Amino acid sequence: MSTVQAIQRAFAVLSALADGPIGVTEVAERVALPKSTAARMLASLAREGAVEQVPGDTRYRLGGRIASLAAGVLPTRSLVAIARSILVELASAAGEAAGLAVPDGESVHYIDQVETAHQVQVRDWTGTRAPMHAVSSGQVFLAHLGEAALERCLALPRVAFTARTLTDSAALRDRLRQVQLDGFAWVREEFAEGLNSVAAPVAGPDGEIVAAVHLHGPSYRFPEPGREADVAAFVVGAAARLSARLRPEGGASALG
Repeated sequence: MSTVQAIQRAFAVLSALADGPIGVTEVAERVALPKSTAARMLASLAREGAVEQVPGDTRYRLGGRIASLAAGVLPTRSLVAIARSILVELASAAGEAAGLAVPDGESVHYIDQVETAHQVQVRDWTGTRAPMHAVSSGQVFLAHLGEAALERCLALPRVAFTARTLTDSAALRDRLRQVQLDGFAWVREEFAEGLNSVAAPVAGPDGEIVAAVHLHGPSYRFPEPGREADVAAFVVGAAARLSARLRPEGGASALG
């Protein structure tokens, strides 16, 4: 294999992982390579830190070195680097997966996730997108839109992913008013059966909401009975710490 061909294949493999973790077989299919070749490419990229295996899983995802290289170019990658230690602390304190999301049009784009030691884990949503009305981070973003922007969003058709998904405009408005009052959003099996989540807003240097921190876990154990308020407080506190880091005095003025 020539050097140029190797580089082309390496970038093809990295591009295949851009939308989230996948296994060797799917990588091979996406880049039209034999499975053995794809496995070797992934192993080589893993040694360089460009990809990594999802803990406790056989799937691969983009690695920390890619995020570090992109941090100087892409604001979201800078945000990932700044938020990572906060997500680690949050996941450890709550015992469930912690994640970071940013708004992307009418969707939520999940840009990072930190797992826990639970044997039963939720999927890694990093790199994927979801409609705002159906997920906790999205409801946080909607709750902080101006009236005109919110009206445009509410005028769009909304898909019901489960029987609990809020598709009625009046019901969604009521939820968003509650999110504004509480400072966080709980979503229970509204996007996927058996999955609950809670999110809180992250403010940028100018006070605008630029991201959301969330926790999510299987509905049979998350939240634990009687701990709903504590869990929400964990998330609100993590979001507040990240907001502080994004202010110029917090040392993250490069995002401004």
